[in-house]
Amino acid sequence: MNIIDKYILKKYLTTFVVMLALFAPIGIVIDVSEKINFLIENKVPFLAIALYYYNFTVYWSNLLFPIFLFLSVIWFTSKLANDTEIIAILSSGISFTRFLRPYLIGATIVSVFVMLMGFFIVPKCSEGFNNFRYTYLVSGGKQAMTGQVTDVYTQISEDQYAYVNSFNNESKTAFNFSLEKFKNDKLEYKITASRIQWNPKLKNYTMFDYTKRTVGELNDKIEKAEKKDAKFNFELDDLTPPVIYIAETLPLGKLIHFIDKERSRGSSNISVYLVVLYKKYSIPVSAFILTIIAVAVSSMKRRGGMGLNLAIGIALAFAFIFFDKIFGVLAEKSSIPPLLAVWLPNIIFGILAIFLLRNAKR
Repeated sequence: MNIIDKYILKKYLTTFVVMLALFAPIGIVIDVSEKINFLIENKVPFLAIALYYYNFTVYWSNLLFPIFLFLSVIWFTSKLANDTEIIAILSSGISFTRFLRPYLIGATIVSVFVMLMGFFIVPKCSEGFNNFRYTYLVSGGKQAMTGQVTDVYTQISEDQYAYVNSFNNESKTAFNFSLEKFKNDKLEYKITASRIQWNPKLKNYTMFDYTKRTVGELNDKIEKAEKKDAKFNFELDDLTPPVIYIAETLPLGKLIHFIDKERSRGSSNISVYLVVLYKKYSIPVSAFILTIIAVAVSSMKRRGGMGLNLAIGIALAFAFIFFDKIFGVLAEKSSIPPLLAVWLPNIIFGILAIFLLRNAKR
């Protein structure tokens, strides 16, 4: 790596960090201005607010990282072009492809950092960010998270289905419980109880007003008891639907395990969870694509100067975010495969990057 590479790489990384450092306080100020009345009314502790804005900064920086990266590359590359530094570099015999090398090294560093953040740190911050919102800012949010959930019908496994009329997470108790077991699409037995409670010490369940009906060819067998302990092949969390943002709060290993479990249960939200998983890999790749586009757009000296380059950059950055959000929603709400939907923005802008790079080389 020569002096020019080090110079450009230093500009790449420092401008990106400065861009994050400049926009993060602006985002916090805007968010505080919107929520200050709710925070005062709910008498939120200062430490909870401070922790929330730490989580807020990490969560939104990760979400808007493509815009920050794109604008930072356009900013310093336009400055290099206006100062005729790029012309001097290319005139010395360095090809445009060789000129891109420090940019790609910088994109590699940023993408690895963003990927590791997305795997381990962002999920924890996402959990804190969403928990704070549902505890203090969303009407009825705390009850939805920790209070009573009603009318839950869920598939426990391939041939088992459970229903509870209501579930209280604080007491670890479900009411009007039923469990149906099928074999070859025929009901094998059905268990009902007026109440089922989890015993953390014994790691089993206690059912009250227990009834089990085993279906026979001629007669059914009925078993009853006022109280019965039993172990089931489902966890307590299976009796209540996961909160909608659960996938965002899980590190990579737990997320993959969670998706496998939900897939085996036939969860209707599997596309939502897959979108979260695939984005952990697609967003870092976008660092390379957006870097190439930014260099191709801003490496030429224009009459409009940096202002025109920034205008083009902002338009392209928001177009990327728009496509990313649109295809993500389509994957969650329609039959489009989540993998295709998540990677489509990268494919579209990857083609654009190749086209712009060829024009820039000329």
